[in-house]
Amino acid sequence: MSHTPAAILDPEAIENLRALGDEGDDTFLREIISIYLEDVPQRLADLKSARGADDRALYVRSAHTIKGSSANVGAVEMRALAEKLEHRSKVEPLPSLDEALAEIESAFARARVALLGLIG
Repeated sequence: MSHTPAAILDPEAIENLRALGDEGDDTFLREIISIYLEDVPQRLADLKSARGADDRALYVRSAHTIKGSSANVGAVEMRALAEKLEHRSKVEPLPSLDEALAEIESAFARARVALLGLIG
């Protein structure tokens, strides 16, 4: 399955973040992206430990956090996958979500490459 950068990131969301910073300065964009790239691995780890502990509340909350932060940085593929995971985690047994979690980890690897490409 091939992924075009457009399917990974929303260019409009990136431009909106750029517009929030100073004219011609990507400092704000870099900060937001850096925070996202530091935070998501922690949330992914939370999903795994929640699954191990069968802690549905933590699982749902972690998926929700990933969804929101992905939306903020325009990581559309991540947002969509996290939204699905959040909904499913409310009703399905957590072990049944392992494949979806692996999919999110792969999507994060793609989003990370795309976002790092934006901030050099």
